[in-house]
Amino acid sequence: MATATKSGATPKNNRRAARGGTGAELTDNQNAERGFSASEELSESMQKVLVDLIELSLQGKQAHWNVVGKNFRDTHLQLDEIIDAAREFGDDVAERMRALHALPDGRSDVVAETTTLPEFPQGEVDTAEVIDLITERIDDVTSTIREVHDAVDEEDPTTADVLHGVLERLEQLSWMVSAENRVPKK
Repeated sequence: MATATKSGATPKNNRRAARGGTGAELTDNQNAERGFSASEELSESMQKVLVDLIELSLQGKQAHWNVVGKNFRDTHLQLDEIIDAAREFGDDVAERMRALHALPDGRSDVVAETTTLPEFPQGEVDTAEVIDLITERIDDVTSTIREVHDAVDEEDPTTADVLHGVLERLEQLSWMVSAENRVPKK
C-alpha cells in the first residue's frame, strides 16, 4: 500500500496528477462502479459459454457415476479432471461477467433451456461410448466459444483472453480424451 505524505500525495496520486488529474476525483469503489460495463451482446455471449460449461460439468458427473467397462478407472479419473476444469472455467466466466456488471445465470432451469449440448443418456454407459460422448460435449463447448469469440474480442479483448484460456484447455482435454478410442494409423 502506498504511503501518503503530509500533503496526501502518494506515488499513485502523483501519477494521476502527471496525467492531469488530482487523484482525488474518484475512490477505487467509484472507479469500479463506473468502469467498463458489458453490452447486452457481450453479456449474452458470456452467458452462452457459462451455461455450456455448467452443463458440461453436470454431464461429466453423470458419466462419472454411470460409466462401466474396460479402462473404467482411467475414464472415471479423466472425467473428474474434465468436471473440475468445467467448474473452474464456469466460475471464471461468471466472475468475469460480474466484473463487467453483467449478471450470470446458472440456475438449473436456465441451463437446461439454453445449453447447446445434447442430453446425456440415462443409465450405464460403456467407457468407449462415454469417451465419444464427452469428447463431443467438450467440442460443443469449444464451438460455442468460437462462435462468440470475435464479437467478444471486438468489444473487450480482456474477456476474449479469458475465453482463450478456456478454449486452449478444453481443446487439450478433447484431444486427450478422444485419444482413448483412437486406433493408430498404419
